[in-house]
Amino acid sequence: MKRSSLIMGVAAMAILAGCADREEILPGKREDPRAILTEGVPAEQLAPELARAATEVRLPKMVQNANWTHSIGTPKTRISHPSLATAPQLVWSADIGVGDGRRNRITADPVVVDGRIYTLDAEARVTATGTDGATLWSADLSPARDAASEATGGGIAYGKGKLYVTSGFGFLTALDPATGELLWKQDLGSTSSGAPTVYGDLVYLVGGDDTGWALEADTGRIRWQTSQSSDVNNVLGAPAPALNDKFAVFAYGDGALHGVFRNGGLRTWTAFVSGQRRSDALAKVNDITADPVIVGDKLYVGSHAGRILALDVTTGERLWTAREGAISPVLPLGGSIFALSDQNELLRLDARDGVKIWAKDLPNLKKLKQRKANEVFAHHGPILAGGQLIVASNDGLLRFFDPTSGEMTREVTVPGGATTAPVVAGGTLYVVGTKGQLHAFR
Repeated sequence: MKRSSLIMGVAAMAILAGCADREEILPGKREDPRAILTEGVPAEQLAPELARAATEVRLPKMVQNANWTHSIGTPKTRISHPSLATAPQLVWSADIGVGDGRRNRITADPVVVDGRIYTLDAEARVTATGTDGATLWSADLSPARDAASEATGGGIAYGKGKLYVTSGFGFLTALDPATGELLWKQDLGSTSSGAPTVYGDLVYLVGGDDTGWALEADTGRIRWQTSQSSDVNNVLGAPAPALNDKFAVFAYGDGALHGVFRNGGLRTWTAFVSGQRRSDALAKVNDITADPVIVGDKLYVGSHAGRILALDVTTGERLWTAREGAISPVLPLGGSIFALSDQNELLRLDARDGVKIWAKDLPNLKKLKQRKANEVFAHHGPILAGGQLIVASNDGLLRFFDPTSGEMTREVTVPGGATTAPVVAGGTLYVVGTKGQLHAFR
């Protein structure tokens, strides 16, 4: 009895002694030791500055371009700085078909070739419009046995004297640009909602967010394929492949990138845009939403999950990682990278290491009340034209920004709001509105 009491007394003293010694909390920032395994090298580790001075952007020379044939990812077809008036005004609007609805959306940016503007509506209808707003021809690409409303999405590109169109019905179609006549159609066996890229004698595209295709531009015959694991958490619209003379880069819905030889399709590297914003449920979607963009020996790409990466286009080696997402192709310009972020900001990053130079807020939530805060404004771009950065938004505005400071210089109204990125050709800016209209500004 006495022994047990003694033991209990000693134990109690030990507990009290432990309580008397408080744990010392060391000062400093807490870091996740596992972050380096999933997030790559943060830009702020490569460059210790939290922000950089907004040095003047070296703009490329302004050009008088007649055509705009592709997304900006491929250097050979990229128009870096088209000519445009400082304050363009709406000169005409033309109907192109069905606009955005609850189930179907317009995802194809306009293409301009030889005085014709080509558009794709929300239900697989291609329309050619003249520079005066007159409709030249229209073609319904939905299969005969399907209703036009049963699929959505797609993209357009021009090359080899043909207009190439993808659709949510799973076809790549080649059309005569002058008449809209069907030249050939290839069944891809899965949805095809991203824009194609024409390079040499092949057409490249991503189908179903998990398969890269190379097809003969003249016949539509399959030359080769490359594939990646499928993923269901994707954003509508697949990234357009980016190419140079040697390589093609495909981006997929699970965040993977493939670098392959352009002609034979042999894969040379695989990389992932990994990492996410842990406080944001939408960041669970790992889809690559910023199409790959090639500049010299570098490749820039971004994801819906809050990351922008720079990689070596030859090896796939990661050069830097910025903890900013991108919802559309980034714009490389004068030593900087401009992007629309997943947080609805217009960003300027240093192209050397991804450090943020400035960020300008754009309208975000459509309704601020907590129970109704479930929809955000959509922004498209940016592009450079007439010495200004231009962003098109579905809140009804074109916004113009100074590239050096990021300050907004003017706003121009878009009837019904924009649903595509703007393109510029012949001194005119074209953008498609949410109500199924093509708008021209000059």
